[in-house]
Amino acid sequence: MRNMSFSFTIKQIRNKTKTVTRRLGWYFLKPGDIINACVKCQGLKKGEKIEKICQIRILGTKKEHLEKVTLHECIIEGFPDLSPASFVSMFMDINKLKFYKDCYVNRIEFEYV
Repeated sequence: MRNMSFSFTIKQIRNKTKTVTRRLGWYFLKPGDIINACVKCQGLKKGEKIEKICQIRILGTKKEHLEKVTLHECIIEGFPDLSPASFVSMFMDINKLKFYKDCYVNRIEFEYV
């Protein structure tokens, strides 16, 4: 079973207020796949272990332009207080992106198991 990091949205995953995530990869996911939602999966220091939060089931994925983020999408991403522009800015900072005009992401919808 694969592990997916939610280090920037731990609270939203624990509260189950997040049902969509956007990634620059993970295009291999298929509806029905079960994933371990984790605090951190890579860059662990010696002796550290992966901390699993819960399991999620993939409902669907689609390649989408980052500009497609709406207020509703901010809410289901777990950020009800962010505007779409603020969400895009945060996403770009987290992923160290300079431009979003040509940026396509994988929009992953999921439910909690």
